[in-house]
Amino acid sequence: MVARRFAIRLDGRRGELPVPWKETCIVDQRIEFIAAVKADPRGNFTRLCERFGISRQTGYAMLARYNERGAQALEDRAPRAHQCPHKTDGAIEDLVVEMRKQHWDEGPKKLVERLAAAHPTVRLPAASTVGEILKRRGLIRPRRTRLRVPMHPSPLEPCAEPNDVWCTDFKGHFALGDRTRCHPLTITDAASRYLICCEGLKAEKTPLVRPYFERAFAEFGIPARIRSDNGAPFATKTLGGLSALSVWWIQLGIAPERIEPGQPQQNGRHERFHRTLKQRTTQPAAQTMAEQQRAFDHFRHDYNDARPHESLGQKPPASVYEPSWRAFRAPREPQYAEGFEVRRANQNGEISMVGKPLYVSHLLKGQPIGLRPVDDDEWELHYGPLLIGHLLIRQGKPRIEPIV
Repeated sequence: MVARRFAIRLDGRRGELPVPWKETCIVDQRIEFIAAVKADPRGNFTRLCERFGISRQTGYAMLARYNERGAQALEDRAPRAHQCPHKTDGAIEDLVVEMRKQHWDEGPKKLVERLAAAHPTVRLPAASTVGEILKRRGLIRPRRTRLRVPMHPSPLEPCAEPNDVWCTDFKGHFALGDRTRCHPLTITDAASRYLICCEGLKAEKTPLVRPYFERAFAEFGIPARIRSDNGAPFATKTLGGLSALSVWWIQLGIAPERIEPGQPQQNGRHERFHRTLKQRTTQPAAQTMAEQQRAFDHFRHDYNDARPHESLGQKPPASVYEPSWRAFRAPREPQYAEGFEVRRANQNGEISMVGKPLYVSHLLKGQPIGLRPVDDDEWELHYGPLLIGHLLIRQGKPRIEPIV
Protein backbone atom coordinates (compact mmCIF):
# COMPACT_ATOMS: atom_id res chain seq x y z
CA MET A 1 0.00 0.00 0.00
CA VAL A 2 1.40 3.42 -0.99
CA ALA A 3 1.31 6.12 1.66
CA ARG A 4 -0.48 9.30 0.53
CA ARG A 5 -0.96 12.73 2.04
CA PHE A 6 -3.59 15.25 0.94
CA ALA A 7 -3.90 19.01 1.28
CA ILE A 8 -6.04 21.81 -0.07
CA ARG A 9 -4.48 23.23 -3.24
CA LEU A 10 -4.43 26.94 -4.14
CA ASP A 11 -7.41 26.46 -6.45
CA GLY A 12 -9.46 25.13 -3.53
CA ARG A 13 -9.51 21.45 -4.59
CA ARG A 14 -8.21 18.56 -2.57
CA GLY A 15 -4.88 17.44 -4.01
CA GLU A 16 -2.16 14.89 -3.40
CA LEU A 17 1.25 15.92 -2.05
CA PRO A 18 4.46 13.83 -2.14
CA VAL A 19 5.79 12.52 1.15
CA PRO A 20 9.51 13.25 1.90
CA TRP A 21 10.42 9.83 3.32
CA LYS A 22 14.08 10.61 3.99
CA GLU A 23 16.30 13.66 4.41
CA THR A 24 19.56 14.14 2.54
CA CYS A 25 22.03 16.98 2.83
CA ILE A 26 22.73 19.17 -0.17
CA VAL A 27 26.19 17.66 -0.75
CA ASP A 28 24.64 14.14 -0.97
CA GLN A 29 22.14 15.44 -3.53
CA ARG A 30 24.95 16.90 -5.62
CA ILE A 31 26.76 13.55 -5.54
CA GLU A 32 23.55 11.76 -6.60
CA PHE A 33 23.11 14.24 -9.46
CA ILE A 34 26.67 13.69 -10.74
CA ALA A 35 26.24 9.92 -10.39
CA ALA A 36 23.01 10.06 -12.42
CA VAL A 37 24.71 12.11 -15.16
CA LYS A 38 27.69 9.71 -15.34
CA ALA A 39 25.38 6.66 -15.39
CA ASP A 40 23.49 7.93 -18.44
CA PRO A 41 25.67 10.48 -20.27
CA ARG A 42 23.35 10.47 -23.31
CA GLY A 43 20.19 10.99 -21.19
CA ASN A 44 17.94 14.04 -21.14
CA PHE A 45 19.99 16.55 -19.13
CA THR A 46 17.10 19.02 -18.82
CA ARG A 47 14.76 16.41 -17.32
CA LEU A 48 17.48 15.24 -14.97
CA CYS A 49 17.95 18.82 -13.69
CA GLU A 50 14.20 19.17 -13.18
CA ARG A 51 14.21 15.93 -11.20
CA PHE A 52 16.81 17.35 -8.80
CA GLY A 53 15.16 20.79 -8.68
CA ILE A 54 18.03 22.78 -10.21
CA SER A 55 18.44 24.85 -13.37
CA ARG A 56 20.41 23.68 -16.41
CA GLN A 57 23.00 26.41 -15.80
CA THR A 58 23.54 25.15 -12.22
CA GLY A 59 23.76 21.57 -13.46
CA TYR A 60 26.38 22.36 -16.10
CA ALA A 61 28.38 24.46 -13.58
CA MET A 62 28.32 21.61 -11.05
CA LEU A 63 29.42 19.09 -13.68
CA ALA A 64 32.27 21.36 -14.79
CA ARG A 65 33.45 21.81 -11.18
CA TYR A 66 33.40 18.03 -10.68
CA ASN A 67 35.34 17.35 -13.86
CA GLU A 68 37.96 19.93 -12.82
CA ARG A 69 38.50 19.13 -9.13
CA GLY A 70 36.63 15.90 -8.39
CA ALA A 71 34.28 15.24 -5.44
CA GLN A 72 35.90 18.00 -3.36
CA ALA A 73 34.33 20.55 -5.68
CA LEU A 74 30.86 19.51 -4.52
CA GLU A 75 31.45 20.80 -0.97
CA ASP A 76 30.01 24.18 0.04
CA ARG A 77 32.36 27.06 -0.60
CA ALA A 78 32.56 30.32 1.36
CA PRO A 79 31.36 33.22 -0.78
CA ARG A 80 34.43 35.21 -1.74
CA ALA A 81 34.86 37.89 -4.34
CA HIS A 82 37.81 37.30 -6.65
CA GLN A 83 38.08 40.99 -7.42
CA CYS A 84 36.73 44.30 -6.12
CA PRO A 85 35.52 46.59 -8.89
CA HIS A 86 35.44 49.57 -6.50
CA LYS A 87 38.99 49.16 -5.16
CA THR A 88 40.88 52.45 -4.93
CA ASP A 89 43.66 52.74 -7.46
CA GLY A 90 47.18 52.48 -6.03
CA ALA A 91 48.18 55.87 -7.49
CA ILE A 92 45.31 57.58 -5.67
CA GLU A 93 46.32 55.83 -2.43
CA ASP A 94 49.82 57.26 -2.90
CA LEU A 95 48.32 60.77 -3.28
CA VAL A 96 46.41 60.28 -0.01
CA VAL A 97 49.57 59.13 1.80
CA GLU A 98 51.62 62.03 0.44
CA MET A 99 49.00 64.57 1.52
CA ARG A 100 48.82 62.98 4.99
CA LYS A 101 52.59 63.31 5.42
CA GLN A 102 52.39 66.99 4.48
CA HIS A 103 49.47 67.58 6.89
CA TRP A 104 50.04 64.94 9.58
CA ASP A 105 47.64 66.51 12.11
CA GLU A 106 44.57 66.57 9.84
CA GLY A 107 41.90 63.89 9.49
CA PRO A 108 40.36 62.18 6.43
CA LYS A 109 37.70 64.86 5.78
CA LYS A 110 40.23 67.70 5.63
CA LEU A 111 42.60 65.61 3.52
CA VAL A 112 39.84 64.94 0.97
CA GLU A 113 39.21 68.68 0.67
CA ARG A 114 42.91 69.39 0.18
CA LEU A 115 43.19 66.63 -2.43
CA ALA A 116 40.14 67.95 -4.29
CA ALA A 117 41.74 71.39 -4.46
CA ALA A 118 45.14 70.05 -5.53
CA HIS A 119 43.80 67.46 -8.02
CA PRO A 120 40.42 68.71 -9.31
CA THR A 121 40.25 66.17 -12.16
CA VAL A 122 40.91 63.09 -10.03
CA ARG A 123 37.98 61.06 -8.75
CA LEU A 124 38.71 60.84 -5.03
CA PRO A 125 37.47 58.20 -2.55
CA ALA A 126 35.13 59.00 0.33
CA ALA A 127 36.54 60.24 3.63
CA SER A 128 35.81 56.85 5.24
CA THR A 129 37.87 55.12 2.54
CA VAL A 130 40.70 57.62 3.08
CA GLY A 131 40.62 56.71 6.77
CA GLU A 132 40.93 53.00 5.91
CA ILE A 133 43.86 53.74 3.58
CA LEU A 134 45.69 55.67 6.30
CA LYS A 135 44.99 52.93 8.83
CA ARG A 136 46.25 50.24 6.42
CA ARG A 137 49.44 52.25 5.75
CA GLY A 138 50.07 52.76 9.48
CA LEU A 139 49.52 56.53 9.38
CA ILE A 140 46.77 56.64 12.03
CA ARG A 141 47.67 56.17 15.64
CA PRO A 142 45.21 53.75 17.30
CA ARG A 143 42.99 55.35 19.91
CA ARG A 144 44.08 54.74 23.47
CA THR A 145 41.80 52.43 25.41
CA ARG A 146 40.03 54.24 28.20
CA LEU A 147 40.81 52.95 31.68
CA ARG A 148 37.67 51.24 32.96
CA VAL A 149 37.44 51.35 36.72
CA PRO A 150 34.62 50.27 39.06
CA MET A 151 31.85 52.75 39.76
CA HIS A 152 32.04 54.94 42.86
CA PRO A 153 29.40 53.51 45.23
CA SER A 154 27.94 56.71 46.67
CA PRO A 155 26.80 60.07 45.26
CA LEU A 156 29.12 63.06 45.46
CA GLU A 157 28.77 65.06 48.66
CA PRO A 158 28.02 68.80 48.53
CA CYS A 159 30.62 71.27 49.73
CA ALA A 160 29.63 74.32 51.80
CA GLU A 161 32.82 75.21 53.65
CA PRO A 162 36.50 75.40 52.75
CA ASN A 163 38.24 72.01 52.92
CA ASP A 164 35.01 70.04 52.67
CA VAL A 165 36.15 68.92 49.21
CA TRP A 166 39.38 69.38 47.34
CA CYS A 167 39.25 68.79 43.57
CA THR A 168 42.26 67.40 41.74
CA ASP A 169 43.07 66.50 38.16
CA PHE A 170 45.70 66.74 35.46
CA LYS A 171 45.21 69.49 32.93
CA GLY A 172 45.81 67.93 29.50
CA HIS A 173 49.52 67.56 28.83
CA PHE A 174 51.21 69.64 26.15
CA ALA A 175 54.61 69.99 24.51
CA LEU A 176 57.18 72.57 25.59
CA GLY A 177 59.66 74.30 23.36
CA ASP A 178 62.41 71.81 24.25
CA ARG A 179 60.12 68.95 23.10
CA THR A 180 59.47 67.64 26.60
CA ARG A 181 55.86 67.31 27.75
CA CYS A 182 54.31 69.12 30.69
CA HIS A 183 51.56 67.44 32.76
CA PRO A 184 50.04 70.13 35.03
CA LEU A 185 48.82 68.73 38.37
CA THR A 186 46.12 70.98 39.84
CA ILE A 187 44.38 71.00 43.25
CA THR A 188 41.61 73.46 44.13
CA ASP A 189 39.30 73.94 47.11
CA ALA A 190 35.75 73.41 45.81
CA ALA A 191 33.98 75.87 48.12
CA SER A 192 36.36 78.84 47.85
CA ARG A 193 37.93 78.06 44.43
CA TYR A 194 41.34 78.58 46.04
CA LEU A 195 44.16 77.18 43.88
CA ILE A 196 46.17 75.04 46.26
CA CYS A 197 48.60 73.51 43.79
CA CYS A 198 49.57 73.99 40.16
CA GLU A 199 52.74 72.07 39.30
CA GLY A 200 54.11 70.94 35.96
CA LEU A 201 55.21 67.28 36.10
CA LYS A 202 56.97 65.04 33.61
CA ALA A 203 54.42 62.21 33.94
CA GLU A 204 51.16 61.32 35.69
CA LYS A 205 52.62 58.83 38.16
CA THR A 206 52.17 58.34 41.91
CA PRO A 207 55.87 58.83 42.88
CA LEU A 208 55.83 62.23 41.16
CA VAL A 209 52.39 63.27 42.45
CA ARG A 210 52.58 62.28 46.12
CA PRO A 211 55.27 64.82 47.19
CA TYR A 212 53.06 67.72 46.05
CA PHE A 213 50.08 66.39 48.00
CA GLU A 214 52.35 66.06 51.05
CA ARG A 215 53.43 69.67 50.61
CA ALA A 216 49.80 70.82 50.24
CA PHE A 217 48.70 68.87 53.35
CA ALA A 218 51.59 70.30 55.38
CA GLU A 219 50.73 73.87 54.35
CA PHE A 220 46.91 73.79 54.29
CA GLY A 221 45.92 70.79 56.43
CA ILE A 222 43.76 67.78 55.55
CA PRO A 223 40.45 68.06 53.64
CA ALA A 224 37.47 65.84 54.40
CA ARG A 225 37.28 64.51 50.82
CA ILE A 226 39.27 64.65 47.59
CA ARG A 227 37.34 64.47 44.31
CA SER A 228 38.99 63.22 41.11
CA ASP A 229 38.20 61.57 37.81
CA ASN A 230 38.83 57.89 37.05
CA GLY A 231 42.27 58.26 35.50
CA ALA A 232 45.67 57.29 36.84
CA PRO A 233 47.11 57.82 39.39
CA PHE A 234 43.83 58.60 41.20
CA ALA A 235 42.10 55.30 40.31
CA THR A 236 42.92 51.87 38.87
CA LYS A 237 40.99 48.81 37.68
CA THR A 238 41.44 47.05 41.02
CA LEU A 239 38.54 46.40 43.42
CA GLY A 240 36.75 49.62 44.36
CA GLY A 241 38.93 51.56 41.91
CA LEU A 242 41.58 51.88 44.62
CA SER A 243 45.02 53.20 43.78
CA ALA A 244 48.17 53.58 45.87
CA LEU A 245 47.36 57.28 46.15
CA SER A 246 43.74 56.80 47.29
CA VAL A 247 44.79 54.12 49.82
CA TRP A 248 47.23 56.66 51.28
CA TRP A 249 44.48 59.28 51.44
CA ILE A 250 42.22 56.90 53.37
CA GLN A 251 45.04 56.20 55.84
CA LEU A 252 45.33 59.98 56.36
CA GLY A 253 41.60 60.23 57.13
CA ILE A 254 40.52 61.55 53.70
CA ALA A 255 37.60 60.01 51.82
CA PRO A 256 38.30 59.70 48.06
CA GLU A 257 35.47 60.58 45.65
CA ARG A 258 35.35 59.82 41.93
CA ILE A 259 33.07 61.31 39.33
CA GLU A 260 31.21 59.03 36.92
CA PRO A 261 33.10 58.11 33.74
CA GLY A 262 32.40 60.56 30.94
CA GLN A 263 30.69 63.07 33.28
CA PRO A 264 33.20 65.95 33.69
CA GLN A 265 30.37 68.30 34.74
CA GLN A 266 30.36 66.53 38.12
CA ASN A 267 33.69 68.25 38.70
CA GLY A 268 32.57 71.32 36.74
CA ARG A 269 34.22 73.96 38.95
CA HIS A 270 37.61 72.39 38.43
CA GLU A 271 37.05 71.88 34.69
CA ARG A 272 36.08 75.56 34.30
CA PHE A 273 39.23 76.54 36.16
CA HIS A 274 41.27 74.47 33.71
CA ARG A 275 39.94 76.53 30.82
CA THR A 276 41.18 79.71 32.46
CA LEU A 277 44.52 78.07 33.26
CA LYS A 278 44.99 77.05 29.62
CA GLN A 279 44.14 80.53 28.31
CA ARG A 280 46.50 82.28 30.71
CA THR A 281 49.54 79.98 30.94
CA THR A 282 49.89 77.55 28.03
CA GLN A 283 49.35 79.69 24.94
CA PRO A 284 52.09 79.84 23.74
CA ALA A 285 53.94 77.17 25.71
CA ALA A 286 57.22 77.94 27.43
CA GLN A 287 60.59 76.67 26.26
CA THR A 288 61.47 74.70 29.40
CA MET A 289 59.70 73.17 32.39
CA ALA A 290 61.25 75.75 34.74
CA GLU A 291 59.99 78.60 32.57
CA GLN A 292 56.53 77.03 32.41
CA GLN A 293 56.47 76.60 36.18
CA ARG A 294 57.21 80.30 36.64
CA ALA A 295 54.14 81.02 34.50
CA PHE A 296 52.07 78.68 36.70
CA ASP A 297 53.33 80.35 39.89
CA HIS A 298 52.57 83.85 38.61
CA PHE A 299 49.07 82.74 37.57
CA ARG A 300 48.44 81.09 40.95
CA HIS A 301 49.33 84.27 42.82
CA ASP A 302 47.08 86.41 40.59
CA TYR A 303 44.22 83.84 40.61
CA ASN A 304 44.17 83.52 44.41
CA ASP A 305 44.94 87.03 45.57
CA ALA A 306 43.83 89.48 42.89
CA ARG A 307 41.46 88.02 40.30
CA PRO A 308 37.77 88.59 41.27
CA HIS A 309 35.58 85.49 41.16
CA GLU A 310 31.95 85.88 40.14
CA SER A 311 30.60 83.05 42.33
CA LEU A 312 32.30 84.66 45.36
CA GLY A 313 30.66 88.06 44.86
CA GLN A 314 33.64 89.34 42.83
CA LYS A 315 36.05 88.61 45.67
CA PRO A 316 39.34 86.72 45.16
CA PRO A 317 39.53 83.17 46.57
CA ALA A 318 42.19 84.10 49.14
CA SER A 319 39.65 86.35 50.92
CA VAL A 320 37.36 83.35 51.48
CA TYR A 321 39.67 80.36 51.96
CA GLU A 322 40.96 79.26 55.38
CA PRO A 323 43.35 76.37 56.06
CA SER A 324 41.90 73.18 57.51
CA TRP A 325 41.83 72.61 61.26
CA ARG A 326 42.80 68.95 60.61
CA ALA A 327 46.59 68.78 60.70
CA PHE A 328 48.73 66.56 58.49
CA ARG A 329 49.75 63.45 60.41
CA ALA A 330 51.35 60.06 59.83
CA PRO A 331 49.19 57.47 58.03
CA ARG A 332 47.10 55.18 60.24
CA GLU A 333 45.05 52.07 59.65
CA PRO A 334 41.34 52.81 59.22
CA GLN A 335 39.02 52.09 62.13
CA TYR A 336 35.60 50.44 61.80
CA ALA A 337 32.41 51.05 63.77
CA GLU A 338 30.44 48.49 65.72
CA GLY A 339 28.75 45.93 63.50
CA PHE A 340 31.77 45.38 61.26
CA GLU A 341 33.77 42.17 61.20
CA VAL A 342 37.42 42.97 60.52
CA ARG A 343 39.66 40.67 58.48
CA ARG A 344 43.30 41.52 57.88
CA ALA A 345 44.66 40.86 54.41
CA ASN A 346 47.84 38.81 54.15
CA GLN A 347 50.94 39.76 52.16
CA ASN A 348 49.26 38.51 48.99
CA GLY A 349 46.24 40.80 49.48
CA GLU A 350 43.98 37.89 50.48
CA ILE A 351 41.54 37.33 53.32
CA SER A 352 40.22 33.98 54.56
CA MET A 353 36.52 33.09 54.24
CA VAL A 354 35.07 29.67 55.15
CA GLY A 355 38.63 28.39 55.29
CA LYS A 356 39.47 29.49 51.76
CA PRO A 357 41.76 32.33 50.59
CA LEU A 358 39.96 35.14 48.77
CA TYR A 359 41.94 37.74 46.83
CA VAL A 360 40.94 41.37 47.49
CA SER A 361 43.77 43.64 46.25
CA HIS A 362 47.56 43.78 46.35
CA LEU A 363 47.20 47.42 47.45
CA LEU A 364 45.63 46.26 50.74
CA LYS A 365 48.22 43.70 51.84
CA GLY A 366 48.52 43.76 55.63
CA GLN A 367 45.54 46.13 55.92
CA PRO A 368 42.31 45.62 57.94
CA ILE A 369 39.22 45.15 55.76
CA GLY A 370 35.73 45.71 57.17
CA LEU A 371 32.90 43.26 56.47
CA ARG A 372 29.35 44.42 57.24
CA PRO A 373 26.71 41.66 57.07
CA VAL A 374 23.78 42.23 54.71
CA ASP A 375 22.34 38.70 54.72
CA ASP A 376 23.29 35.27 56.01
CA ASP A 377 25.66 34.72 53.08
CA GLU A 378 26.35 38.28 51.90
CA TRP A 379 28.58 41.07 53.23
CA GLU A 380 29.58 44.57 52.17
CA LEU A 381 33.34 44.89 51.78
CA HIS A 382 34.81 48.19 53.03
CA TYR A 383 38.22 49.74 53.22
CA GLY A 384 37.85 52.64 55.63
CA PRO A 385 34.89 54.78 54.50
CA LEU A 386 34.92 53.34 50.99
CA LEU A 387 32.63 50.49 49.89
CA ILE A 388 34.78 48.43 47.52
CA GLY A 389 32.63 45.38 46.76
CA HIS A 390 30.20 42.69 47.90
CA LEU A 391 31.27 39.32 49.32
CA LEU A 392 28.96 36.38 48.58
CA ILE A 393 29.08 32.73 49.64
CA ARG A 394 27.22 30.34 47.38
CA GLN A 395 27.34 26.57 47.96
CA GLY A 396 30.27 27.00 50.30
CA LYS A 397 32.35 28.98 47.75
CA PRO A 398 33.19 32.64 48.51
CA ARG A 399 33.49 35.23 45.77
CA ILE A 400 33.70 39.01 45.53
CA GLU A 401 31.47 40.98 43.18
CA PRO A 402 32.60 44.51 42.22
CA ILE A 403 30.26 47.46 42.44
CA VAL A 404 28.34 48.00 39.21
